[in-house]
Amino acid sequence: MIDPGEGRASRLLRGFEDGLRIITFDAAHRDAFRRLNVAWLTKYFTVEPIDERVLGNPEAEILARGGEILFAQLGAEIVGTVALKMEAEGEFELTKMAVDEGHQGRGYGRRLLEAACELARKRGARRVILYSQRSLQPAVAMYFKHGFVELPLHDARYARCDIKMQRVL
Repeated sequence: MIDPGEGRASRLLRGFEDGLRIITFDAAHRDAFRRLNVAWLTKYFTVEPIDERVLGNPEAEILARGGEILFAQLGAEIVGTVALKMEAEGEFELTKMAVDEGHQGRGYGRRLLEAACELARKRGARRVILYSQRSLQPAVAMYFKHGFVELPLHDARYARCDIKMQRVL
C-alpha cells in the first residue's frame, strides 16, 4: 500500500509578521498532530476510539479521503494543528484543532481556523461543519465570531460533543 503522505512536501499557506507559518501536512509532523490532540483531549475529556483511529493514521483517515491537515509552525516548532475531513462533495468537517498550551492566547487557533476555511472554500466546499462542547467557551465563541452558526445535533460523532455548528462559505 502506498502511503498517501509519502513524498508530500508541506506547502506554506500563510505567513505572519510574528513568524507564525501555516503549512500543510508533512509526514515529519505526524507525531505533532497526535501529541497536540492527545494533550487537549486528555486535559478536558478522554481519547475516544474515533480519535485513536484518526490520530493513529491521519494519512488514510483524512488525507486519502480528500482532506487536509494544517499546522501552525513557529520557527522549527509545531505549535498548533487543525484538520479538514471531507464529509461529502462540497462539505468538510473541521476537526482535531489543538494549540499547544504554552502558545494559547496568541491568536494561533484563529489563524488556523481562518486558513482551514479559506482552503475549504478554494477546494470548492460550500460549508464547513464542526462538533464541539459548550464547556469550551473560548473555542465556541471563536467559532460564532467567525461566522459559524449552531445546527441541531442529530449525529454527534463524539461522546464529548453537545453542539454542532456550520459556516457557509
